[in-house]
Amino acid sequence: MHLTKIEGKQIQITDSLTPNAEIESFIKPFRDNIQKDLDSVLAYSVHTFSKTDGDLNTAVGNFMADAVYSEANPIFNKRTGKNIDMVLLNHGGIRSILPKGNVTKRTAFKLMPFENSIVVVALKGAQVDSIISFLKSKKRAHPISKLKLVLDKDFNVFEAKINGKNIEKNKTYYVATNDYLYNGGDNMSFFKTNDSLYNLNYKLRNALIDKFVKLDTINPVVDDRFIQID
Repeated sequence: MHLTKIEGKQIQITDSLTPNAEIESFIKPFRDNIQKDLDSVLAYSVHTFSKTDGDLNTAVGNFMADAVYSEANPIFNKRTGKNIDMVLLNHGGIRSILPKGNVTKRTAFKLMPFENSIVVVALKGAQVDSIISFLKSKKRAHPISKLKLVLDKDFNVFEAKINGKNIEKNKTYYVATNDYLYNGGDNMSFFKTNDSLYNLNYKLRNALIDKFVKLDTINPVVDDRFIQID
């Protein structure tokens, strides 16, 4: 026998399809438990925060980058004895607003629906300069933490510091990001030129959830970490 023909047809999956009662009764307790967990209140947001609320830095972006630093640094320090020097995420990775009112696990899943994990990349100061050039050229509010970047009116770098200190070309800096960006996502190709890579096996979303629980009240602000001056 020889296969001579394969045929198929598309079956539209809509609410007109009748659910299988036996399957529904089996999965209902699991679904209800998941929904209850997702809707559990973790904190309270004072305002509605959006990634469109600022030009070069936003309150929600600042919150997310700072959360990665505060939650991931103790893990990194415990494993390596070193500290994270700065954090870089991407503007496009913020997938929702942070709405005013109760903050739940569902909020975290909406903000960060992807399964991205936090990684720490060891970069020399010269590679950090590539990050700064990228941020300068994009003119977009990519979330950063522990990096201070000031541009002049012509978008030239007026000031660039990590933890309040000038960047040294031959010094090693430990930059936290996520595995998607490390692999070149959002055109961030500079991470591949590195000394070492540390995968923390810690999802970015889980860092947000842990931060929500610790803060109780969420009220981030737009600040001066990435600005342009006249």
